[in-house]
Amino acid sequence: MYPTLGKSKATFIRQLAVKKHRLAQAAFVLEGKKGIEALLASDYTIKCIVGTSSFFLENKNIVATFPSTMEVFEAPKELLSRLGSLVHNHEVLAVAAIPKPTEPHLPLMGVTLALDGIQDPGNLGTIIRIADWYGIRTILCSQTTVDLYNPKVLQASMGSFLKVDLHYVDLPGYLQNLNLPIVGAMLEGKPVGDFAFPDHGILVIGNESHGIQPAIQAVVTDTVCIPRYGTANSLNAAIAAAVLCDNWKAALL
Repeated sequence: MYPTLGKSKATFIRQLAVKKHRLAQAAFVLEGKKGIEALLASDYTIKCIVGTSSFFLENKNIVATFPSTMEVFEAPKELLSRLGSLVHNHEVLAVAAIPKPTEPHLPLMGVTLALDGIQDPGNLGTIIRIADWYGIRTILCSQTTVDLYNPKVLQASMGSFLKVDLHYVDLPGYLQNLNLPIVGAMLEGKPVGDFAFPDHGILVIGNESHGIQPAIQAVVTDTVCIPRYGTANSLNAAIAAAVLCDNWKAALL
């Protein structure tokens, strides 16, 4: 039905697993049927789709939505599994263009997340999914936060990266210029149950090991913590984000 994927194109796709190649080519790989369906319905530009012949035959409803300008290739399951990073992706993947950076647009009300040095891809992907769950549409990221288009970030986000805008900025400088409450999640902060969340502001989640960097602590206007009642040393950054987003959203209702 479609031409067979060639060696040069396969090499190109495989290289996109590495950040420097993603940046150089302004492209990323998304794997799996559900992700491809969501990508096709989004504003992202898809460069090509690679799938097995059985995938194309069994998913004609998806094939019907393919843009006429997009390249489509067939590949055997064994090659598909080597091209991507998902253990169980043997059906389909897409290569899409990374959009050009835009200026952040902060909402007039509610919460904006700011992530300072989140380095674990699973944490970032999960935080994006949490933001989507709570209707948070903007996330500000420090330059030391893991790349959005890292395959593990995309996998953990479960498609929510298509609905939440991430902006990589000079986070200390950007926050310093905002005339907004900036709430830092810090161990010495006020217990979340006693904290009076503002109607509008920024919630800063720090690095998994080191917390919020001093340059950002200097511009934080309030601090909040999740009290510990057991013996665990710390909370996962994504879990902490979920607890604080839930409390902030509940305070706005």
